[in-house]
Amino acid sequence: MGSRRLCRVPAPCGPQPLRVHIKPALGNVKLKELTRPHVKTLYATGSPRHTHITLHKALNDAVADNLIPRNVADGLKPPKPRKKEINPLTPDQAKTFLQAAREDRFYALYVLAIHYGLRQGELLGLKWDDVDLNNGTLQVRRTMSESRVGRIEERPKNGRGRRIDISPSVAEILATHRETHESGDLVFATQKGTPVNSSNLLQRSFLPLLELCELPRIRFHDLRHTCATIRFINGQHPKRVSEILGHSSVAITLDIYSHVIPGMGDDGDIFEGYC
Repeated sequence: MGSRRLCRVPAPCGPQPLRVHIKPALGNVKLKELTRPHVKTLYATGSPRHTHITLHKALNDAVADNLIPRNVADGLKPPKPRKKEINPLTPDQAKTFLQAAREDRFYALYVLAIHYGLRQGELLGLKWDDVDLNNGTLQVRRTMSESRVGRIEERPKNGRGRRIDISPSVAEILATHRETHESGDLVFATQKGTPVNSSNLLQRSFLPLLELCELPRIRFHDLRHTCATIRFINGQHPKRVSEILGHSSVAITLDIYSHVIPGMGDDGDIFEGYC
C-alpha cells in the first residue's frame, strides 16, 4: 500500500489542481517517500493557493486510509496568493474609447465604469431607484451575475454597497440615456427591456469597441483599474479612491495600485538639495 503513488490518490477539490500542478511535480513520488521538502519545492514553483488545499486534503484521506502515517503538508504555509495583473487604459486611450462609445447603446455604462470604477455586475444590477439625478448621487446596492439556474442578485462585494457622488456631466449623460433608451427599472437593459447578459455585453459591444479603437484586448474589469489609475495620476488621495471603488480599507487600494501612485516606490534622492 505504501508504494501507491500520489497521483492515484483521489483529489477532493477536483482534478485541475492535481492534473495541472501536483501531478507534474510529485506524480512519480511514492506516498511513503513523500517529504516536506517535496511539498515545499512544489509551493516554491508558484503553484496557486488551491493546490495546497487539494494536496492537504488528499494526504489527510491517505492518512485516514492508513496509506501513510502522517500528513507531511501539516504546518506548511500555503503559497501566497498571486496578484492578478492589471492592464488599465492610459488616459488618452480611455478618452479614445469613450469617444468611440458615444454611439453605442451602453455609452453611459462605460462612462460609469471609467469615471467611478463600477464592476460589470454592479452596472448591470443598477436600477433607476438607485440614481438621484437631481442631487447627483448613485447608490451601489447589488451586483448581478449569471449562473446555471439563471440571474443571481447579490450584495456588493464589500457586503454593504456604497454611495457615489457623480459629476453634473455624468448626471447629464445618464439623463440622456434614460430619455433615449427604454429600460424599465434597470438603468442598463436590452432593447426589449430585459436584463443584459454579461457575455453578450462583452462580445457585441465592449470587445468590438476596443477593436474599433485599435486598443489592447483588455478585460472589462480593467476599466475599473483605469478609473483608479487615472485618479491617482491626477493626484487624488488614496483614501478617496478607496471610497469610490468600495474597498473595505485603503490598505487594499494601496496594495493593488501602489506602483501607479506618483511618488510611491520612487528610489530617487528625496532630499536632494536639502544640504
